[in-house]
Amino acid sequence: MNHKFKYIFDSKSRVLTKHYFGPITINDIESSWEYAFQNALIPKETIGFIVDYRNASLHIRIDEYTAISNFYKKHLEVFGDCKIGVLTEVPRDVVIPMLVQSEDEGYSSKPFSTLESAIEWVLS
Repeated sequence: MNHKFKYIFDSKSRVLTKHYFGPITINDIESSWEYAFQNALIPKETIGFIVDYRNASLHIRIDEYTAISNFYKKHLEVFGDCKIGVLTEVPRDVVIPMLVQSEDEGYSSKPFSTLESAIEWVLS
């Protein structure tokens, strides 16, 4: 199976990073998280998340952003009280994470342009 995503868990920081590759749609975001749930890829000790879009491009309409925040809210058993740092380097791809951030409820998300700053925020 050729995935557009890869998960890496850092047991020291207890942060799970999800790297995306290529063009990404709302369906890709939801199905990749569902894949992680079904395959137990999110360790119980996870305290935060990094979602890395630096090797991807978001093919998401502006009016679709609420699907992402609604997905996180629907799964507060996983994302509740967690911070989700979102990495983007392309200016047009930062719009969606900023809109998602405006809908945060039960979790926190924030866009970043560097991995270091995202990890620092997730761990703070």
